[in-house]
Amino acid sequence: MSARPESGRGRTDPGLSAVMSERRRLVNLAYRLLGSLAEAEDAVQETYARWFAMSREQQEAIESHGAWLTTVVSRICLNLLGSARVRRERYVGEWLPEPLPDRTEWLSASGDVTSDLADRVIQDESVTMAFLVMLDSMTSAERVALVLHDVFRYTFAEVAEIVDRTPGACRQLASSARRRISASQTPAIPAAQQASIVRDFKQAWEAKDIRTLVSLLDPDATAIADGGGLPGAARRPIHGSMQVARNLVSAAGRAPDRTILERTVNGQPGLVVQHDGVIGIVIAFDLAGDRIKHIWAVTNPDKLRPWTELQ
Repeated sequence: MSARPESGRGRTDPGLSAVMSERRRLVNLAYRLLGSLAEAEDAVQETYARWFAMSREQQEAIESHGAWLTTVVSRICLNLLGSARVRRERYVGEWLPEPLPDRTEWLSASGDVTSDLADRVIQDESVTMAFLVMLDSMTSAERVALVLHDVFRYTFAEVAEIVDRTPGACRQLASSARRRISASQTPAIPAAQQASIVRDFKQAWEAKDIRTLVSLLDPDATAIADGGGLPGAARRPIHGSMQVARNLVSAAGRAPDRTILERTVNGQPGLVVQHDGVIGIVIAFDLAGDRIKHIWAVTNPDKLRPWTELQ
């Protein structure tokens, strides 16, 4: 997990610059808790709205504005996670976290990186698509306890104050979450090897080479597409290397004018598919050894806004 970012706890100046300096950390926390940049931004905005709704005297009475902001945004996210499960039951097809672009790959003509919300999300192993998908399988309490303790390095006593549970209960929640992750994790492989496998996959897909695609896929490979109900996206997971390869080749045949680009997705090698210059698919991978075990393809345009806004 990543080292705990600077929290700003212990500072008592409630001035605007000091309070707003917490924004990047809060967005990082909210994105990991919610798996959505848009919802993360909304949660942080609501947190600041509550801060600025207080009187100056109330603000100055708070010993640590960083701790207060963290507590509020965490509780907002906890509530959102509960309602999100209800919304996702009505979601058409599979739901996936919003893919995060690597801004260093998107330079403007002047060589400067465009700055917006995605710039503020630090990319490490806690934002990989595999990790976020696993987080989404947990209970809301497990997710919050794990992210606060294991990723952001809060003590269980601090987590307990935030989620209104005992330290012992928070420790058990985080332990349960870790067991889920350990059961699904595969040994890490070097980034260069990951990139090479993804590149081979890209070339085989472009060539509609089923045999090579099958050889690159784990026999039990799974492909999941999140289209938000739009036509063309598979609404159920596809299982098995042959079935996945055939589906990929079929999709390629329906879009002969596509362009496939190698891009970093949530900190790992991935692919972006363009149609007439417009990004329509962002694909993340999970590898086991030298084979691709999971493919996550996001086509829901609402979830691709951080990508399309860069064009």
